[in-house]
Amino acid sequence: MSVKIFDTQDVQDFLVRVSGLELSGGNERAKQIVHRLVGDLFRLIDDFDVTEEEYWAGINLLNALGSQTQFGLLSPGLGFDHFLDMRHDAMDAEAQRTGSTPRTIEGPLYVAGAPEATGFARMSDEATEGETMWLTGQVRDVDGTPIAGAKVEIWHANDKGGYSFFDPSQPDYNLRRTIYTDSEGRYVARSVIPSGYGVPEGAPTDVVLKSLGRHGERPAHIHFFISAPGHQHLTTQINLAGDPYTFDDFAFATREELVIPAERIDDAAEIAQRELDGPFSQVVFDIDLSPTEEVELQTRHARPRAKENAHDLASQLAGTAKV
Repeated sequence: MSVKIFDTQDVQDFLVRVSGLELSGGNERAKQIVHRLVGDLFRLIDDFDVTEEEYWAGINLLNALGSQTQFGLLSPGLGFDHFLDMRHDAMDAEAQRTGSTPRTIEGPLYVAGAPEATGFARMSDEATEGETMWLTGQVRDVDGTPIAGAKVEIWHANDKGGYSFFDPSQPDYNLRRTIYTDSEGRYVARSVIPSGYGVPEGAPTDVVLKSLGRHGERPAHIHFFISAPGHQHLTTQINLAGDPYTFDDFAFATREELVIPAERIDDAAEIAQRELDGPFSQVVFDIDLSPTEEVELQTRHARPRAKENAHDLASQLAGTAKV
């Protein structure tokens, strides 16, 4: 179809009305953003000759994503989360905040209130056939000086790919802990090797990804928040080396520096030293934080997160993949 109407005065005037730019009330930033967003979508409809059937199919898909609370799942799948990280990396480079461990996406399934410990924590609260993981590292500044008392928040899936609160079979806060580093800046967690997982077959996010010829698989990974006074807060996650999706993560969270091997340990003396019953895998992740005097950079950014209402959110997310 050759008809294009976006650049006509009628449509441009209509956009002004739609976004409320001619009105005195409301939020001026919201008006500008809606004007740009709706205008870009109007132009898309014009340029691609989007049919009414295609348009309403898209609306139906958006309704499905919303009703199943999957926008937080689709967001990383379409690269928005990684794009925000790219912008923050550029801001840090411009401000010469360099040398820290790379950031990467948070995902939607952090839950506040995890049990706290100093130096060492046992993360698993359930019987599991998963392989024991000894997760350890040191938090330092960019000059290599250890940071005592740094707050290290860790959360990850179990050996079946499920997260506590969102997987009703697990105890609350299973595989979720907050560890404050010891006098040498070290943290140690006894846990289990997590599994990778995928977007559920037929879910709205799966429908979107398949329309792009893409899969919805994630590699085995471990999430971190790390903070300390006088240092920039770090949101990151590590991917375990050797997973088939380590470098093919649908959420685009993989960064070369954050791919960490899980070293198999079967030495009897090391097993006995850790009071374990058999071989285990050791994962070492050292973390470097950038200094900053800007208080707003010392804490994680504000966003809706699961807190005391995590069980309610879990019921809404039932059947969706965990990121």
